[in-house]
Amino acid sequence: MSLSDRPGRDDTRRKEFAPLKIVDERGRSCVLEALPNAILTVSRDDEVEDANAAAESFFELGKPLLIGQKIDRLLPFGSPLITLIQHVRDRGAAINEYKVDLGRPGQEGDRRVDVHCAPLPESEGTVLVVLQERTIADKIDRQLSHRGAVRSVSGLASMLAHEIKNPLSGIRGAAQLLESGLSDQDRALTRLICEETDRIVRLVDRMEVFSDARPLKRERVNIHSVLDHVKQVAQSGFARRIRFVENYDPSLPPVHANRDQLIQAFLNLVKNAAEAIGDDAVDGEIELSTAFRPGVSLRALGARSPVGLPLEFCVRDNGPGVPDDIAAHLFDPFVTTKSSGTGLGLALVAKIVNDHGGVIECESLPRRTTFRILMPMYRARSAENPSDKQEEGRS
Repeated sequence: MSLSDRPGRDDTRRKEFAPLKIVDERGRSCVLEALPNAILTVSRDDEVEDANAAAESFFELGKPLLIGQKIDRLLPFGSPLITLIQHVRDRGAAINEYKVDLGRPGQEGDRRVDVHCAPLPESEGTVLVVLQERTIADKIDRQLSHRGAVRSVSGLASMLAHEIKNPLSGIRGAAQLLESGLSDQDRALTRLICEETDRIVRLVDRMEVFSDARPLKRERVNIHSVLDHVKQVAQSGFARRIRFVENYDPSLPPVHANRDQLIQAFLNLVKNAAEAIGDDAVDGEIELSTAFRPGVSLRALGARSPVGLPLEFCVRDNGPGVPDDIAAHLFDPFVTTKSSGTGLGLALVAKIVNDHGGVIECESLPRRTTFRILMPMYRARSAENPSDKQEEGRS
């Protein structure tokens, strides 16, 4: 056999590949319809000329209703997207804008997107608009910030435990020794010293929780039994005047978690919700909900592959909401709206969720504040299909 007769790389190059299908039988673009980003074209008269399936989902309107619709009818008054489209026409060049707030008329809440606008050369005045939602990206960015904050307070907790508690014990002991030889008026000062040292010790004890780096003992946990326990504790104490609403998915699989820590986390969230509502509210309501939301995954530190977070647990209240000036730092240590609060409750919740490989988010509006937790579900090793392992070994 000659060298030219041997199969080689050139034979592979000569293989014929099926051409990419651009247009389907109905004349719609196969490529644009497959893209997850919302894509639409806007005419010189600011009317939607065409849109893909993702745009239909984004605006929650079918294509027959989108086509011919004025773009300003789809957006809130004064939307920056309208200005961007006009700038593209004026400049005749593409413009990219990131983290644009693009809420929709008649719907509550923010919706941040990255926007790409470009002129279409074959149609004067027509602009191509591409919208990419940042919901998941921002969620992951904020979660990484939460983890950094937790690591910072962990180091601070370790330092406080070693460098502050021992001197405080000495100060308290000295005050107690002085108390026996003082007058009643001066004893009030020594008692004040003891009370203040005790208060600082309690604060340090609370912070020591953050420095606990022991691995979690996790098992399969029924989240509904956890929430029922939390509700029972709350109704017998701090939330006895508040109505609870349960909106559970009964088919939800178990979560891979530490039951005691989950109870602690949800108790903190429910207590925060009750305090936000206040004792004077006559219509105070806390909603506990669970749902299965596939599609979100997060790569934990040191993990080989991303972990799915399909289990969604929410604590929702009808209090006044979170002030805008602290909303972005709500899970940072020492951030609080309470005059007597330490600002460690939500930071501890973030640490617990982080230790479980999950994500926690807060969406706050007047009379509708939602704390949403996404966590992985329990997967038993024995439940894995042996044939799957064999296939993995062959690949």
